[in-house]
Amino acid sequence: MAFRAPIRVCFSDIDNAGIVYYPRFVHYFHLAMEGFFADELGIDYADVLHKRKVSFPTVHLESDFRRRMRYGDRIDMEVRILHMGNTSIKWGYRGFRMGEEDDLVVEGHNITVCVRADTFEKIELPDWLRQGLNDYIERSNDG
Repeated sequence: MAFRAPIRVCFSDIDNAGIVYYPRFVHYFHLAMEGFFADELGIDYADVLHKRKVSFPTVHLESDFRRRMRYGDRIDMEVRILHMGNTSIKWGYRGFRMGEEDDLVVEGHNITVCVRADTFEKIELPDWLRQGLNDYIERSNDG
């Protein structure tokens, strides 16, 4: 089964219409990805940036917004690895209203490029990351 991160819609996430302001969903994608690093790869995302000196800037992003969400709602944000290149990762996201498996709220993907955090020089995916992502893909395909 794919990794999922539960996220509660905060007051600061909503717009004047009382629903989640659409860029906040991209923030939810990133929150889920940070949780993925901790829970699935066993490394805190801050350690990836500060200790391992690796960063993943987004170079492409697409998303579709299916349902509105309001303050206090909860979203279950799923993370998938759609493709791994030599220097890039295509991440997939699907957000479901918490407790309602068929209620797809948002879906999207982004492509990140692996760079040195201090110089932004593009680098190949580190072996520890490639192995961790491959292990996750195998685990998530089994469930």
